[in-house]
Amino acid sequence: MFDLGERTLNYAVSVRRFVKSIEKDRLNQDDFIQLIRSSGSVGANYIEANESLSRRDFIYRIKICLKEAKESAY
Repeated sequence: MFDLGERTLNYAVSVRRFVKSIEKDRLNQDDFIQLIRSSGSVGANYIEANESLSRRDFIYRIKICLKEAKESAY
């Protein structure tokens, strides 16, 4: 029903397209780097959650996904 793997990948790709479309300068360069990292981390941690060995590990990884998504939004 919800293909979160594909959606998180599309999210990371969209963020990268957004960053490419904006003029970069010394003031926003670090912000863009962090945005790219945190947006990619959402999908990477989702993949890790799906490969988890326990329910506890799955929940932990999903919480990291949420944390990274919130960081990207900020």
